[in-house]
Amino acid sequence: MKPGRTTRPAARKPAKTRPAKPKATKKRPPRLFRMADPRKRLKVLLVGVCVLMSLFAGRLVQLQGLDASTYMLTASQIGRTTVELAAERGDVVDRNGEPLARAVESYNLFVDQTQVANPAAYALQLETVLDQDAETLQERLTGDDRFAYVAKGVGGSTWREIQDMDLEGVDAENAEVRAYPAGPVAGSVVGFLGADGTPLGGLELSQEEVLAGQDGRVVYRESPGGERIATDAVAREEPVAGDGLELTIDRDLQWYSEQVLADAVDNANADGGTAVVLELSDDASEIAALASSPSLDPNNPEDTEGPDRGSRAVEEAYEPGSVFKPLTMAAVLEEGEADASTAYSVADNIRRSGHTIRDHYGHPEQEMTLTGVLAKSSNVGTLQAAEQLDAETFRGYLAEFGIGEATGIGLPSETSGRLPSLDEWSQLTHDNISFGQGVSVNTVQMASAYATIANGGVRVDPTLISATVDSDGERTPVEPKDPQRVVSEETAAEVAQMMEAVMGEGGTGESAMLEGYRVAGKTGTAQRIDPECGCYGQYNASFMGFAPADDPQYVVAVSLMNPRNGNSGSGLAGPAFSDILRFALERDGVTPGEEPAPELPLFADGTNGE
Repeated sequence: MKPGRTTRPAARKPAKTRPAKPKATKKRPPRLFRMADPRKRLKVLLVGVCVLMSLFAGRLVQLQGLDASTYMLTASQIGRTTVELAAERGDVVDRNGEPLARAVESYNLFVDQTQVANPAAYALQLETVLDQDAETLQERLTGDDRFAYVAKGVGGSTWREIQDMDLEGVDAENAEVRAYPAGPVAGSVVGFLGADGTPLGGLELSQEEVLAGQDGRVVYRESPGGERIATDAVAREEPVAGDGLELTIDRDLQWYSEQVLADAVDNANADGGTAVVLELSDDASEIAALASSPSLDPNNPEDTEGPDRGSRAVEEAYEPGSVFKPLTMAAVLEEGEADASTAYSVADNIRRSGHTIRDHYGHPEQEMTLTGVLAKSSNVGTLQAAEQLDAETFRGYLAEFGIGEATGIGLPSETSGRLPSLDEWSQLTHDNISFGQGVSVNTVQMASAYATIANGGVRVDPTLISATVDSDGERTPVEPKDPQRVVSEETAAEVAQMMEAVMGEGGTGESAMLEGYRVAGKTGTAQRIDPECGCYGQYNASFMGFAPADDPQYVVAVSLMNPRNGNSGSGLAGPAFSDILRFALERDGVTPGEEPAPELPLFADGTNGE
């Protein structure tokens, strides 16, 4: 290479590139499609069809087999309507058959207007018997209704006159009306019905199963529009009348007792009162009168406040006070702990269990006979006599007299009163109960206990319902409970004589004596719980007894609740007692006796005191 010359590197020839060979691709085998097994498809289809057919078959069995009668009944009722036919309610009558409650035949007159060709002519005929103007009747008879009322409360004789007119499209449904022809007489006993016929009180309520009977029904066809086709009855089931009740109540004596009691309540300015009259026989003690004040007129029950619509004589429990003492005396005598002449040293007060028990009047310590204790109504003397009895014995006698047990005469809401159990019995309980406090009764219970003494010591539970009478007039007597001896005949006679002393000279009941009759009685003034304070703040005044004392025919018990014009049982309840007793004796033709009452001394010195 020559100096001074540069040399260039020899130019490189571009390399020859060979085209890339394409990569070889792996070929996949073609996808094969296989048909499903037709046998399996047929099996699934067959199972599905079988399931579906079994459902149809089951439903068919249900419709035609199991539920066939139900669907037949439903189908048969399409296009029909059922109307109940009220059964005739049984009557309630007194012992002489005089009605106290009865069903009065009555009908609701209706018409299918589409069958009335001449409404004006119909109206003129009906006007003569329905006592409604023809224009009004024509309006009710005109139209396209398949059922419309024309008149309600149509009497039976009137409906029969209309039937004789043979008016096409006119018919009637039974709409019995309950009537109380005696008005308020025995209203609280009989009870009343609501506007819809529901029994709401008294025997109407408690004897519903006897009185109601069995309703019938009539099935009518309906028009496509759902209207009853009045003259197209397709089925009819006649109602069965209820049985009636025959009571022991004497309606006249009931009326008189209610009048006398209402006067006594007014004179005493009391909250209310009760009067019970029992008629006695050898094997029965029938309630001849059961009066409550305020009274109830079943024809207009809304005129009486709700709490006063029942019978106070069984619904109201109260502490009886001194009218309870004859029961205590009977227990003492029966146990042989004393007799009518046994003397007790009686102060006018005594301290017991931290409490002071007092007589109703102040007096020095006196030697009283057991007769005097009863005649003077001494609380102190009574508890002294009763303390000779142990608790179990004393309570047992009271229970046997019916204290603490409902009488079950058939009226609703009867209270059983309250006789403390032995677990509750303390010495103070024993003392208080002996003179009628700490124990509660209803008036019927007390009347029944007095009837036990009057009946020679045998308890015969009082009855109010003497028989049921079916629609054919067949009488079924109500069987009384078996008599139960409580005390001996001698004890009962001795207590009755002591009760006669109550009505005699020096006794608390002297002012209520009946001239010519020997009366055994007892006065009572009891403390009463004031509901406002829950404490003793009110009183009950009572007078109870029976006559003639030597052959008792009637027991009368009168109680006045919360009198405000005094609290004396003799002064407030005594006049009502004697008035009711005299009426019963004279009405029954019981003549005055000739034998005088035995003279039993009230004090140990043989006198009757002042």
